[in-house]
Amino acid sequence: MSRAFDVLRCFEGHEARLGNLEISNRCGLPRSTVSRLTHTLTRMGQLVYLPRDQKYRIGPSAVAMSTAMMRGLQLRNLIRLRLQDVAEELPGTVGFVIPDRFHLVYLEVGRAANALGLSSTAGSRIAMASTAAGHAYVAALDENIGDALLAEMEREIPEDAKLLRPRLAGNRKFLREHGYVVACGLWSPHINGVAVPLWSPQYQTFVVVTIGLLSAMYDENRLHQEVAPRILQLSASIGGLLEGADGELFSDRAPRKPLPVPAHNNNKIAKTEVTNDLEAGARRPRQARSVRAPDGRR
Repeated sequence: MSRAFDVLRCFEGHEARLGNLEISNRCGLPRSTVSRLTHTLTRMGQLVYLPRDQKYRIGPSAVAMSTAMMRGLQLRNLIRLRLQDVAEELPGTVGFVIPDRFHLVYLEVGRAANALGLSSTAGSRIAMASTAAGHAYVAALDENIGDALLAEMEREIPEDAKLLRPRLAGNRKFLREHGYVVACGLWSPHINGVAVPLWSPQYQTFVVVTIGLLSAMYDENRLHQEVAPRILQLSASIGGLLEGADGELFSDRAPRKPLPVPAHNNNKIAKTEVTNDLEAGARRPRQARSVRAPDGRR
């Protein structure tokens, strides 16, 4: 099953068309294995075979499943409004991303009409190792889980791991002290970024609020002085939406509220606390952790 998902991940967009050889090269599986998987996924409606091109594209079942999931995440509309508010102030791309193995996926994006630099859209995938969002996510994980993720990355994509490992200890310390992570010129020498991780009860892992800006306009000092406070404020607002997602805020008709001003003490990673009936008698912050499948994959 995990290999089938690896195949589906190769199709970055709804219009993507790929043959077995291209899929094999993208996901690192033998072509014979890919051939069996694409045949099965086509029978299930997850893929469609195009005889004329001798390629596959995403099928109706996959699109229907994705659409149903998106309808179930109505708080995304509220998150998008918050991202767009900040995007109107800062000339960059503001995103809300969720983890997917060694990448993160933009669930929502805010971008002003005159924005410069990054042009990511909802559904775009970015590498953990070369982005502020990825560095913030790994730094937020429990140390043993973050180390295990890095070890797995070293086995599968060692070049990415070389970017992440030297910065991990410093990122963890800075995140504990300030609540955010900065990355300058990792993905591109022209792009600098700020990211804030926060705990999501919906996904039972950390999600990340991030912004990418042109380095010529926002050097590292300006990121700390001008951008980080705004992204911390934005993350506090989104954290409130995630915490209240099972209540009225889960409705598209929920009122739009101004962003709250964050506390001056940013010594803790932004996260929301969730409890169930069994925990109600002993409320305590949930430990930072990441969801892993039984076989260790994310």
